Amino acid sequence: MICSAGARFLLLLVSGVALALSACSPQQPAGTARFLAFGTLIDLTVIGVEDRAFDRISAAIQNDFAYMHKAWHAWDPGPLGRVNQLLPSGKPFAVPPSVLPLIETGKQLAEDSGHLFNPAIGRLIALWGFHSEEMDPGSLPSAEEVERLVRANPRMSDLIIEGIMLRCTNPAVQLDFGGLGKGYGIDLAIQHLRELGVENAIVNAGGDLRAIGSRDGHPWRIAIRSPTGSGVIGTLETRRDESVFTSGNYERYFTRGGKTYHHIIDPRTGYPARGVRSVTVVHREATVADAAATALFVAGPEHWHRIAQQLGIGFVLLVDEQGILHMNPAMAQRLQLLDPADHEIRLSPPLTAARTVSEPPRQAPLPTSGPAQEP
Repeated sequence: MICSAGARFLLLLVSGVALALSACSPQQPAGTARFLAFGTLIDLTVIGVEDRAFDRISAAIQNDFAYMHKAWHAWDPGPLGRVNQLLPSGKPFAVPPSVLPLIETGKQLAEDSGHLFNPAIGRLIALWGFHSEEMDPGSLPSAEEVERLVRANPRMSDLIIEGIMLRCTNPAVQLDFGGLGKGYGIDLAIQHLRELGVENAIVNAGGDLRAIGSRDGHPWRIAIRSPTGSGVIGTLETRRDESVFTSGNYERYFTRGGKTYHHIIDPRTGYPARGVRSVTVVHREATVADAAATALFVAGPEHWHRIAQQLGIGFVLLVDEQGILHMNPAMAQRLQLLDPADHEIRLSPPLTAARTVSEPPRQAPLPTSGPAQEP
């Protein structure tokens, strides 16, 4: 059996925006649009602009995402695909301007997470079949194949950047920004919205989102998906400018012989990470929240707190395989559980104040009209 988040996943987590809107006054106009990018539905909600202005804003953001989808796809022909073709040679080459900021950001986040977040393991992801929309590897990879790639130890630190030139010291490196690109794209979209004069908005990519501002002073209320993959476990309100990202073992997976294999690969073992059902992270930057949700999932119940500290994360909810809720006290104060009596909760020591992370550098200007192309 092959399962994916698909439409069911999207319809459930779009409820976060629905809840947000339900908490708002109807006094200001609200523009909404939905489009496909990064293999998921993107929901854009903008408050306080008239229809004609929203149409222009929506078209600009859709065009941005079309450009990013084409530029950052790891397997289809495009700028990132070309980078992956050239990396094994070990020779320096000019990296496309649309990809360089992702590599720079990925290197830093990989280092900060102790390489539990590791975009360099694209060959492992392909080995398990998660590079495909269908997610059907045909058969499980052999232990020998997995061990060979783990022993090769591909890391972002194998990438050497000198100006616009890039070379790789490890031929096993293959880049896949599936755990970073969505967050980075949302941050760029928010930056563009602000440049267009928007102060109140949500950009929601399949339930992972960044919300800025408010509506008539009311905070956005966000639904947190249940770790079972259906329904909602609770809600929280954002504070002016925050991102909420979740990594779960229910998002992309397949089963073989009655055993489930999900898409979050532990780079230390080469196998899907175990011990966790889902991790939800709240952070200002969507880029950091995206990477952190993956890293904390891999870290597991014993080590998530240490990795969250290293990444400067201030709010974490981790649900382990037994359904126990692990969270730091600050997250416990914000999260409104729908059925608190149904959960065992384990509070961690406090997380120190989250570091200030600057917005990611803006890539080469995104096109404002016409098809998405790499210069």
